[in-house]
Amino acid sequence: MGIPENSLRNWKRSLKGGPAPAGPGQPSALEAELLRLRAENERLRMEREILKKATAFFAKELR
Repeated sequence: MGIPENSLRNWKRSLKGGPAPAGPGQPSALEAELLRLRAENERLRMEREILKKATAFFAKELR
């Protein structure tokens, strides 16, 4: 079939739920999780800033 043994081994491992080793140019599981958490953190910071501005805006209108 022309599929490298490493690819088959990684696919089998990922189907069983085990960690697949990172290939060249691919982040490890910990690095991928870190990137995901950093992106989520940035999104939450932006949401917080929007809510702070909205609160200030509506507080002005009530006065």
